Amino acid sequence: MGRLMKYLKDYKKESILAPLFKLLEAFFELMVPLVMASIIDKGIGNGDMGHIGKMGACLLLLAAIGLAAAVSAQFFAAKAAVGFSTKLRQALFNHMQGLDFTNIDKVGTSTMITRMTSDINQIQSGVNLVLRLFLRSPIIVFGAMIMAFTIDVKSALIFVVAIPLLAIVVFGIMMWTMPLYKKVQAELDKVLGITRENLTGVRVIRAFHKEEEEEARFKEYTGILANSQTYVARISAVMNPVTYIIVNGATIVLIYTGALQVNVGNLTQGEVIAIINYMSQILVELVKLANLIITITKSLACADRVANVFEITNAEVLVPAEYANAGSDAFLEFRNASITYQGAGAETLHDISFKVKKGQTIGVIGGTGSGKSSLVNLIPGFYPVTEGSILLDGKDLRRYREDELRNRIGVVPQKAVLFKGTIRSNLLWGNPEATEEDLWAAIDMAQAREVVEGKDGKLDAEIAQNGKNLSGGQRQRLTIARALVRKPEILILDDSASALDYATDAKLRSALRTLQGQTTTFIVSQRASTIRHADQIICLDDGEMAGIGTHDELMASCDVYREIYFSQYPEERLAAARKQKGGNQ
Repeated sequence: MGRLMKYLKDYKKESILAPLFKLLEAFFELMVPLVMASIIDKGIGNGDMGHIGKMGACLLLLAAIGLAAAVSAQFFAAKAAVGFSTKLRQALFNHMQGLDFTNIDKVGTSTMITRMTSDINQIQSGVNLVLRLFLRSPIIVFGAMIMAFTIDVKSALIFVVAIPLLAIVVFGIMMWTMPLYKKVQAELDKVLGITRENLTGVRVIRAFHKEEEEEARFKEYTGILANSQTYVARISAVMNPVTYIIVNGATIVLIYTGALQVNVGNLTQGEVIAIINYMSQILVELVKLANLIITITKSLACADRVANVFEITNAEVLVPAEYANAGSDAFLEFRNASITYQGAGAETLHDISFKVKKGQTIGVIGGTGSGKSSLVNLIPGFYPVTEGSILLDGKDLRRYREDELRNRIGVVPQKAVLFKGTIRSNLLWGNPEATEEDLWAAIDMAQAREVVEGKDGKLDAEIAQNGKNLSGGQRQRLTIARALVRKPEILILDDSASALDYATDAKLRSALRTLQGQTTTFIVSQRASTIRHADQIICLDDGEMAGIGTHDELMASCDVYREIYFSQYPEERLAAARKQKGGNQ
């Protein structure tokens, strides 16, 4: 928790005033039993109605001042707690945004969502209660004990026995439950992960009629969570009855001792009532303190989880000496580049080497799992190479600042992602300064004009979350337009035309060819027709380069490419076989 307290520094005034007002309330509350003793002994005992009225007015004044102090304390505590959680949540979000893909994959989306929501809300509650009660409750407890000593030492010794017993119970249960609350939050992560997965893939679940299986799986994990919560709740629930037993037992002893003291004339009836009231105050405050300890325990567990995310940092990317000052005569060069994902047993890409001139179109093709997306993900630096080097303008990618590199690249990912807003707001992600003409030029090149003009409001038409109110092909065209708005030096299309029909795909490729000389384009595709006319085609097979060259060159020299091509055009396989047979004759 201490690691997160820096986000409370802007609320120092509130963090000081809230406990001070609570201490003021506690001070006036400790005066109440003395006033009541005076009413009983002097007012009722002597039949002095004037004294009763005067002390009654004093009680009302103490209540009014205590109420004002309590409201003020609540206001300042709430302001500090909400402000703290706001700053903490923003800092956590910013930190997560700065994590590289390797760390994001490692932490997991559901875990990060839990940290941002449930955990920080729990920390906020903890800060609020601490500011209001952490000083007030101990002051009331020890203040009541001290006030009891001023009345009668012998009776007050009962407090000396009761309070340590209560402390053992409260702090013992706290130490027992703290690791259990961490386990509960971890189980909550799993439930959130399953919930997110089911809501995201609801169409697939229904398509395969897997509702019952998913319901059973969800029930299993929520059952585990419920059992963990029930177990820790049972332990925490022991705190209140045990504290009641100790305090009520002490009250019984107090009444008995007080009666004996009154009988021999050492104490008045009012003083006994005052001592019992002080014991009652201790009971109430210890119940509050017990609940505070439970909340603090949860908050500390959550704070550790949030702090652990802050401790995750991107590994320092070092450029090996042989590449630090390497130059290249190409615009972009892969030089013996390899990548192994964290936790993977083998390399995903191995020893990839090729050169690209500015303005060229590069096709990337290969079987499923051959490493096509991994190859293009290396160019924007989403993942660093683990061996070898990638040079852009003769400079190793690892020597570029992230913003400097990404501003030169436009990426259309495999999964078309649009954000809730308008078509215009989504396109402006590519370039916030883009004009209306720039937007329409990108839309035309992406073959998306009919999509935009077919919507009410055109550029200002609403887009649902993740583009759910658009078809797959419409989403792909708009994501391509978003990348083109940037006018990037390198355009990466990662299988981003898979939902387009052949005619639209052909028009898109024809439009992209007009970018030659300005933009270097990487096209990842399963369709041989999409990359057939590229300046170079990279054919991958199980993470290695099976061949590189033009379509004709690969057809003559690369078995893997030839097999992919003929699988999509079987009539040409037959024609080639007849031609070869005729040549042999």
